[in-house]
Amino acid sequence: MKASRVSENKGATGKEPAESAALSTGLKTRHVTMLSIGGVIGAGLFIGSGHAIASAGPAVLIAYVMAGALVVLVMRMLGEMAVASPDTGAFSTYATRAIGPWAGFTIGWLYWWFWVIVIPFEAVAVAAILNSWLPGISIPILAFLFIAALTVCNLYSVGKYGEFEFWFALLKVIAIIAFIAICSVALMGGLPAWESKGIMATINENGGFAPHGYGAVLGALLVTMTSFMGTEIVTIAAAESKNPAEQITRSTNSVIWRIALFYLFSIVLVIAIVPWHDSSLPVVGSYQRTLEYLQIPYAKMIMDIVILVAVASNLNSAIYTASRMMYSLAKRGDAPKSLKITSKTGVPTRAVLASVVVGMLATFANYGSPGKVFTFLMATSGAIALLVYLVIAVSQLRMRKILLATGKPLALKMWFFPWLTWFVILFIVGALGYMVTMPEHFHEVMVTAILGVVVTIVGIISKRKSGAKDWAANSQQQASR
Repeated sequence: MKASRVSENKGATGKEPAESAALSTGLKTRHVTMLSIGGVIGAGLFIGSGHAIASAGPAVLIAYVMAGALVVLVMRMLGEMAVASPDTGAFSTYATRAIGPWAGFTIGWLYWWFWVIVIPFEAVAVAAILNSWLPGISIPILAFLFIAALTVCNLYSVGKYGEFEFWFALLKVIAIIAFIAICSVALMGGLPAWESKGIMATINENGGFAPHGYGAVLGALLVTMTSFMGTEIVTIAAAESKNPAEQITRSTNSVIWRIALFYLFSIVLVIAIVPWHDSSLPVVGSYQRTLEYLQIPYAKMIMDIVILVAVASNLNSAIYTASRMMYSLAKRGDAPKSLKITSKTGVPTRAVLASVVVGMLATFANYGSPGKVFTFLMATSGAIALLVYLVIAVSQLRMRKILLATGKPLALKMWFFPWLTWFVILFIVGALGYMVTMPEHFHEVMVTAILGVVVTIVGIISKRKSGAKDWAANSQQQASR
């Protein structure tokens, strides 16, 4: 059934059609609340932080403060636009309005790509953990089964997705609070199996605060920014709730304490306990290595369960977010129109399936060429987080005038506009420029830039063709009159 016929069919029969082009509003307040809390917690915190600490030493805290402050400011800017005009396309839609159709097209597809390639990474991570428990089942089969299970969850209804994410997020929060409590007790001398030296003593005994220099901080920034990616999902999900403006306002206002507690505080505890140059830190992850230092029984099993939940949550959100961005692109004519068709439960089934198929192809391609496929995919998405934040900042800078022109007061405003907005823009441009000069990050930044240029060119050509078709159609209608 074509989307353009939906309203006609409904009016003729008086019944809801099997397919339409509208999303449901099945997400409850508690779903969106836990999405906003758990969205910032991913495997990047449990595992990726170990890589960041190893690359920059204790100075990685500066990278987390910079990244956290940047995310807070960007979420405030995004919140201003999203509260005034909630949309499942979020920043991609705002980029179209404020910058131009090419910008919305480019950032929308890049963001979709980012989350699509999260699918194979997380699926393999889940499968590896499950394979250690069930060695009789191969990793590829386990990865396929896990993707299939979460795909069914996403196809059923947005409420089911929200329910899964509610419990995933709750378990992640409980795990982090328990970790913070254990480390705090240890540092106060409450664990007889481990003697606390204090954070300053640990830092000074292992090369000081910045053993690799402060230039390494910007290198670690790329890792930390990728870890924070997902905070913005709440502005996409809120469009499928009954009170999107209220949900977005609440989550935007709470992002500061979420980042401070889950990231900054927990990383401080890790640095106070584990020497930054510990060779196992980037291998097993910062949380597991910390528990091992404290001689907590079954540390690996505990963290395997926690990481399994975190990765499952990331995979679930990746399928959801990629499908909603593709749906939004289709609604704006930036993707095949058939992808905007939704089921009777308000789920964009074709967008879900299309995103999952691409993710599965990447998953199995990796087994044909182990390591090489994932290395390439990682490079293509290396700087997408910073590009997304840059587009949000530029959009908000120009969108303010558009929103004020409507005559409605802004319920949520960016602080110290336009100075902080300009600061964010200049900071991101400077950070990307500096990373190009760093050999370890040059490749991924340039590959992401090339991908962005290619997508932009495709978008411009696509828009010109569609514009020509629209002009021809209008001319033909006028001639027929």
